[in-house]
Amino acid sequence: MSLTRVAAIVVLAVLAGASALYLNQPDPLPEGIVSGNGSIEARSIDMAAQIGGRVAEVSVAEGDLVESGQPLAVIDVATLTAQLARAEAAIAAAESAAAAARAGVTQAEAQKRLADTELERARALADRAVVADEQFDIRRTEADVAQAALDAARATLLSQQRAIDAERAAAEEIRTRIADATLAAPRLSRVLYRLAEPGEIVSAGQPIITLVSVADLYMDVFLPATQAPLVRIGDSARIKLDVMPDVAIPARVTFVSPQAQFTPRQVETREERDSLMFRVRVEIPEPLARARIDMVKTGVRGEAWLRLWSPDDTAPDWPADLQVPDAILHEAEDGQG
Repeated sequence: MSLTRVAAIVVLAVLAGASALYLNQPDPLPEGIVSGNGSIEARSIDMAAQIGGRVAEVSVAEGDLVESGQPLAVIDVATLTAQLARAEAAIAAAESAAAAARAGVTQAEAQKRLADTELERARALADRAVVADEQFDIRRTEADVAQAALDAARATLLSQQRAIDAERAAAEEIRTRIADATLAAPRLSRVLYRLAEPGEIVSAGQPIITLVSVADLYMDVFLPATQAPLVRIGDSARIKLDVMPDVAIPARVTFVSPQAQFTPRQVETREERDSLMFRVRVEIPEPLARARIDMVKTGVRGEAWLRLWSPDDTAPDWPADLQVPDAILHEAEDGQG
């Protein structure tokens, strides 16, 4: 084979390879569309004991999906139950004392009325000089004593009523602590870690279960200073995951950092890592996350696309490869489009 023919074959092979490489390259992003790589994350929740004590029950296992309000674990409340019974007995005793104080007020009021009647009678007789002034002075003193007794009885009743309020507040505090002994899921979540077992002693504030809020998914990406100021909070975004590269997932911009920072190492290129970047967060709609709850996995890598708004208050339309499938758009139910 001649050298000329060999050279021609090599040239054809190179051209074929270059053509294949060019054809396999992704379409360039339209002007005004930018992207950044990241991973799907979810907010974690440490379910800690409000009170210390022995763990009586842990009703979920790692990996379980739990609904909002579902009980997760219970701290033993035998001591608190006894304290509540004692507080309720104290309330009953205070109410009995208050009833006695009310009876004392009624008695004092009757004595005061009698003393007032006697005083008026003595005053009338003294005016007609029928009785001596000493008798009038005695009746007036008795009326003053009756008034003082009535004031004391009313003060005692008020004190007993305040004692009832104090005992009821103490009982309510104990009831609150008993309620706090049951840890309930604050929202739809998946159990990530089970950190305590029945029989263990935990202190107040010690985590017992760690949850991942699977309906609260987001991705953080980093954009340079030339792009980040043109991204609007509340604007639509798109996410594509490495495991589903052909499916565009709707998202919404919920945060744009007001301060630049050095970019973490997971950003792809050294040039980007050496630059100061702005963190941008995009969140997946909660209805969509709930609809695909069995598929939700945190840590999955992907890429987010965002639109840059121009000074004339316009933004580009999403290209065809970033259009959201109708089925997913329907599940999102938030009109991101």
